[in-house]
Amino acid sequence: MPNKSVSTAPASTPTLISRLPLFIIVAILVALITYLQWPEAKQEKSTFKRVVAVKMVPVLLAEFIESVEAVGTARANEQVVITSKYSDLVDEIYFDDGERVKKGAKLVKLNNQEELAKVNELKANLSESQAHLKRLSELLASRATSKSLVEQQEAKTKAIEAQLVSARAKLNDLTIRAPFAGVLGFREASKGAYIDAGDVITSLDDLSIIKVDFHLPERLLTHIHVGQQVSAVNSAYKDKEFIGKITAIDSRIDSSTRSIKVRATISNKALKLHPGMLLNISVLLQVENILQLPESSIIPIEDIHYVFVEKEGKAIRKAIKIGRRHPGVVEVLSGLVEGEHVVVEGALKLRDGSAVSIIGQVAEVEAEAGDKASKSAKEKANKTPAENGSKT
Repeated sequence: MPNKSVSTAPASTPTLISRLPLFIIVAILVALITYLQWPEAKQEKSTFKRVVAVKMVPVLLAEFIESVEAVGTARANEQVVITSKYSDLVDEIYFDDGERVKKGAKLVKLNNQEELAKVNELKANLSESQAHLKRLSELLASRATSKSLVEQQEAKTKAIEAQLVSARAKLNDLTIRAPFAGVLGFREASKGAYIDAGDVITSLDDLSIIKVDFHLPERLLTHIHVGQQVSAVNSAYKDKEFIGKITAIDSRIDSSTRSIKVRATISNKALKLHPGMLLNISVLLQVENILQLPESSIIPIEDIHYVFVEKEGKAIRKAIKIGRRHPGVVEVLSGLVEGEHVVVEGALKLRDGSAVSIIGQVAEVEAEAGDKASKSAKEKANKTPAENGSKT
């Protein structure tokens, strides 16, 4: 009996074939929905535009102050330590600690009884010698005495005069006076104390003018001159600036530091500055009017500097050339003109051609709109019911 092969199809085949029309219908629906929605999505994408809010400032022509900084120590205009030339007891003291005195004011008197007695004795001797010389001169005129006696008396009189001058000088030195007007330091001697020659009694400083010495690099030698303005600040007076001027420039340059020593004086009539203070000195080199921009508006890319300006609502990138800098300020050499506005805030978010809205202008527009709305509301409130069309 011949063998008959019977082929049997998978059981799942009728199921897939029966579902195939459903898959085709779903695919057609998805394609149709995508087709219908595609133009709208594309239109929304094309109409969306990113607007960057920025703040702008104008390019200003303003003063640019170029200066150099240095550090110096304050010194009194005149300063001296008051001492005694002689050893003796202190009879009187005429000053207090920190007192302001005038030139020639008495400070201390030492015991001068012996010197005063010697001066009085020499004055008497001189008076007697001068009288005797006068008599001899009269006798010489009548040839009643010799010329040699008169000459001897003249020499004796001159010797007494010299002794009297010396005695008076020592007597004056026993009264110690202020050599110039100024402010005294602490008193280092007491009444009745015995002091030796050279002992310190007090100090005296002329504080009406303060001197300050400082060093500048030798490259600035051609930029400084006598009479040039300087300003000084001290940590004790944070908000106070003291103005002075250069009074001397050293004739030599320090070979080890390659710097030059400069001396300036500062008026100190209010006595706010004291010797020994640390002063931060600023020397004014020059003042000129230049175009300036805030440093935050500059965008450096490699060795080129850019700024963004606004034109017809779009940001335009411009290359500029900058010069000197101050904290927060940059000199503009070329690329911009006075009055031109540049972006100072929001520049990092911009690209060339980006849409921008200026913060200041938006605020002005909103304020104007608010004013108009307020004015309209007031006008409406002031109208009568009949004018507003209301019914009673």
